[in-house]
Amino acid sequence: MDALQLLLYLALAIVSTTVVWKSSALLEEASEKLALYYQLPEVVQGAVIAAVGSSFPELSSTVLATLVHGEFELGIAAIVGSAIFNILVIPGVSGLLGGRLAADRLLVYKDAQFYITSVTVLLLAFTFALIYNPVPNTEWEGLMTRPIALMPLAMYGLYIFLQQQDTAEYQAELGGHPENLARREINPGRQWLRLLLSLVLIVFSVEGLVRSAIGFGELFNTPTFLWGLTVIAAGTSLPDMLVSIRAAKKGQGTISLANVLGSNIFDLLVAIPVGVLIAGASPIDFAVAAPMMAILTFATIVLFAFMRTGLMLQKRESVVLLGLYVGFVIWMFLETFGVTSVVL
Repeated sequence: MDALQLLLYLALAIVSTTVVWKSSALLEEASEKLALYYQLPEVVQGAVIAAVGSSFPELSSTVLATLVHGEFELGIAAIVGSAIFNILVIPGVSGLLGGRLAADRLLVYKDAQFYITSVTVLLLAFTFALIYNPVPNTEWEGLMTRPIALMPLAMYGLYIFLQQQDTAEYQAELGGHPENLARREINPGRQWLRLLLSLVLIVFSVEGLVRSAIGFGELFNTPTFLWGLTVIAAGTSLPDMLVSIRAAKKGQGTISLANVLGSNIFDLLVAIPVGVLIAGASPIDFAVAAPMMAILTFATIVLFAFMRTGLMLQKRESVVLLGLYVGFVIWMFLETFGVTSVVL
């Protein structure tokens, strides 16, 4: 193994992660100001503007892995790994740094249930790929086509519709409202430039993460799937983690946890299908996808169980979540190097 190459790939991953963090913050700030300037309803701000802003790095990883490098599996690994990171690490770190995270009943019963449904729909799409489009000369691979990819996208459309129903009485108030005073100070042209700049920076920085993941795979002679689950997933999830930590420190536990769920819903229902729509069709290794989705489901159940007990995420429960993620990463490395053989 070339030590110099290893250092170069490590440096690339660190620098790319830093740029993802900074550019994602710029994207969210510009998006919020444009939403305020154009008086967009809350449903658009929450379900579309905020979701795209915080999840654009994950979406970029799928598009770049598929379109530029022809490795759709790497894109899936990044998305699933990011979802597991979001569910276990972000609430864990937020709970430790911000204290106990309070969760309201609406978050537990409404958002949580929709998120579980989202996981189920994506797994169902993977299953249909295996049943109806099996790849010849393989046992567990199926071809995910554009019609199948439309299933999770339609589910996200339902999510936006439900959000719209919850905010049906929204009306933008004009006149002396504080928001309108702030609106007058916004330069839309400047914010559009900031938005476009942030998008360009995110694409280039995520490309750096994808290249570092491929490089690690070549250096260690391991599947790039492993590095998508870890390096790309952690790098692209950093913006979400910082948002949740800031909310937790302000005592806004519901916002901190809702950010995790909203980001994951977008990642699972939009980011993965977009990669398929771009490629036209992509093979899915169900023997790998099913266990990963099972881990995500288990992690989600644990988080929701903790949230439901007293509608509060305690510090000791945060430690358990972080411990589960460490165990997951160790298991993935054991799978990669042949110590265990459940997945890879």
